[in-house]
Formats: sequence, C-alpha cells, structure tokens
Amino acid sequence: MALYQDWKSKYEQKSGEASDEYFAQYLEKETEAYKIILAEKQAILTGTVAELAQKFSLTESETVGFLDGINDSLENPMSDEAIEAIETDTQIDSKIDFKKLFVNMLAVPADWLYNLKEWDGIIEPAEREEIIREYKLSKMAVSNKVGRNEPCPCGSGKKYKNCCGKE
Repeated sequence: MALYQDWKSKYEQKSGEASDEYFAQYLEKETEAYKIILAEKQAILTGTVAELAQKFSLTESETVGFLDGINDSLENPMSDEAIEAIETDTQIDSKIDFKKLFVNMLAVPADWLYNLKEWDGIIEPAEREEIIREYKLSKMAVSNKVGRNEPCPCGSGKKYKNCCGKE
C-alpha cells in the first residue's frame, strides 16, 4: 500500500476516543517536527521519506501526511499525484516559504504552532503581529449597507436618508 493511502486510511478509519487519542499523539509529533524545522532556520526539507521520518520521529506514512499538510507552504507545492506516489525511498527536496507557513497556521487555526518560540529569528515579532493583523482584517465581514444617518456615499455631505436613501 502506498504511504499516502496508508496515512489516509488511518485518518479515515479512526473514530471516537481512539481517533482523538491518535490525533493528539500525531499533533504532538507534528509540533515537534515544526520545532525542529524552525529551530534549524533551514527552509529546505531534504532527504528520503525514511530519513525525514527518522529525523522528525514520525512513521513514514505520518511523514507523508506531514508533507501533505505543509505542501501549501512550499515554494513549489507538489501535485496531488506526486504526494500520492511518495514511497519510502522518494527523495524530497522542497523549500518552505516561512511566511506562507505562518499564514497557513493562522488559517487552520493552529495557535500552538504559530505561537512557537522557535519563530523568533525567522519572522520578527512585530512582523508576525502585522501578519496576524492583516490576516484578521482579510477575514472580516464587510457590509456595503449604509445606515440612514450616515453620510451619503455619493459625497453630497447630506445624510443618506436625506439624499440617495430618500424614497
């Protein structure tokens, strides 16, 4: 069975308490993998799947799941077909875009990951705060509705109810 299919079957077959326990353990391993990547300040993921699994203390199928999860944060993301074709001896040479990774962690939301102290020295705290602010602004709902007592958007200076909102 291909590693991705093995990962997917573990992901889909787990239910209830067993699932919660499995994914809690996986998330701990994933967090440790991110700590290693960020602590090394190396944006390059390189090695065979077996080597990366050993480095990050993951199983080979978990490593493929990790690669699938980080894929959108790579400078050159892998195609779905390429991820599905990954085997134990597949050589991985991928460059991580740390800003994309940070934003993707915000989108999950994975506060346990985007608040890691290992981000220090990769993205300065002030820049991280700005990225967080911009991300939150991008997710805000905006209404085009004008209140009756607000200035009219036509620029007349009148209240909306006495201008374009007059019926």
